[in-house]
Amino acid sequence: MNTAKRKRLESKGWKVGTAEEFLSFSPEESAYVELKLALSKTLQETRREKKMTQEQLARLLKSSQSRVAKMELSDPSVSLDLLVRSLLALGTSRKNLVRMLA
Repeated sequence: MNTAKRKRLESKGWKVGTAEEFLSFSPEESAYVELKLALSKTLQETRREKKMTQEQLARLLKSSQSRVAKMELSDPSVSLDLLVRSLLALGTSRKNLVRMLA
């Protein structure tokens, strides 16, 4: 958020902070959410780079298009395991996965 917008909101009585502060996340919870978001974003980017639809990816994973959509949106019902397995199915190297985790 830019400084001008932040000052404007604070002058009107709004409290501005991070999602972690609002949700009272521990550093571990915050890291978990960031990791899941990064994996979800990478899944969507990789699928698009390969010019695949969600439906095509779903067939590759033996899943459904709606499940792929949830994976790309980082839905709470999607496990890290599923995201990692999906990225591997798309050809993401272990090295790149490790880089995402670092």
